[in-house]
Amino acid sequence: MDKDELKAAVVALLEEVLKARFDGAAYARLSRAHGYADGYMRALQDAGLVDKNELLTLVGETRRSFVERETTAPVAVPVAASA
Repeated sequence: MDKDELKAAVVALLEEVLKARFDGAAYARLSRAHGYADGYMRALQDAGLVDKNELLTLVGETRRSFVERETTAPVAVPVAASA
């Protein structure tokens, strides 16, 4: 795997955490998602493949992108039945 693929995996894991959080997922699911993301990022850092600043930037960009996407998504409004 090259560095871009590793970063894409981090983004996917982070989006899973954010999705679980925004969806109000059960604590167990949210904790598991956090654990996978934290562990993967720690392994990349320990292996010297990425540094702390790269990860912080990636987390910030992913979070910002996710929040913008979720807050600007169209909301389905039910249509009232005609009388």
